[in-house]
Amino acid sequence: MTNEKNILQDSHGRDHGYLRISLIERCNLRCTYCMPEEGVQLSPKSHLMTYEEIYEIAKTFVNHGVTKIRLTGGEPLIRKDIPVILEKLATLPVELSITSNAVIIDKFIDILKANGVKKINVSLDSLDAAKFKHITRRHEFEKVYNNILLLEKEGFTVKVNAVLMKGFNENEIIDFIHFTKDLPISVRFIEFMPFDGNKWDMSKMVSYAEIMNYVNTSFTKDQIVRLQDAPNDTSKNYKIEGYKGSFAIISSVTNPFCDSCNRLRLTANGQLKNCLFSSTESDLLTTLRTGNTIEPVIQKAVQAKFKIRGGMDTLEKLQQPKLHNNNRSMITIGG
Repeated sequence: MTNEKNILQDSHGRDHGYLRISLIERCNLRCTYCMPEEGVQLSPKSHLMTYEEIYEIAKTFVNHGVTKIRLTGGEPLIRKDIPVILEKLATLPVELSITSNAVIIDKFIDILKANGVKKINVSLDSLDAAKFKHITRRHEFEKVYNNILLLEKEGFTVKVNAVLMKGFNENEIIDFIHFTKDLPISVRFIEFMPFDGNKWDMSKMVSYAEIMNYVNTSFTKDQIVRLQDAPNDTSKNYKIEGYKGSFAIISSVTNPFCDSCNRLRLTANGQLKNCLFSSTESDLLTTLRTGNTIEPVIQKAVQAKFKIRGGMDTLEKLQQPKLHNNNRSMITIGG
């Protein structure tokens, strides 16, 4: 039975006030956990949302209760009309933020400020230049590192997202935490998640418990401060006593936060995903282009949302490739 009063409330009573919009499927990096080595089949340009369509769809969501919009990609800043998109969305009564790999973000400081963007998430999986090249297949570490420092200096609230993979970067957990000693940033450790083409398996994942084991063996109990998590927060937040910044763990696999999920995702080709793990999508763009209202499509999609991880409510189900191989590659979802 649908909820006629609130189309963004699902059958489990969760209200969805946070919309993540992917602007583009392309990226200027090639991160292995995000993009398959052979690349991805990109949508034809005519199948992607125009800036007018992005605005119209976003406005509909805002009219029904969305208060936060985050722009993602691929890499959103390589979209040529990003200044126009920011200007249009900035007219809506929402908190507007962006996720970027920060390779070229220094060129957009003034545009971001002018449109009220204050919170920026930066993807950075290693503090070692050689490892960075290995994971991204590009030589851009110095740019990214220096741009993180620049963003902090310019007054942005910066979160650094690091996907942990066993045998690759789990030995940098403490280095990342030390990165927060003199910088008021938040480093967020993300469990490696399964998507099409990223060769996921449980053995590559660094769990919440394993991360905290590194922390507990490097700092005393009195040094580790558990912070208050924000409502609907995806992360468990901590800091080290005396450090300016903080760190957090996003444990989508071992400790999912589905009970308080308030997120919906709009792909660059106008498909609504009600869950990051969901293999089903709802076509808003075609509905919009045919002149029909998109509200019924949104409501049906929200009502169909599973309680936990797109229906993969156990670790056993998560380890069955057939249940997540029909999902997109991460780069075409938008995070």
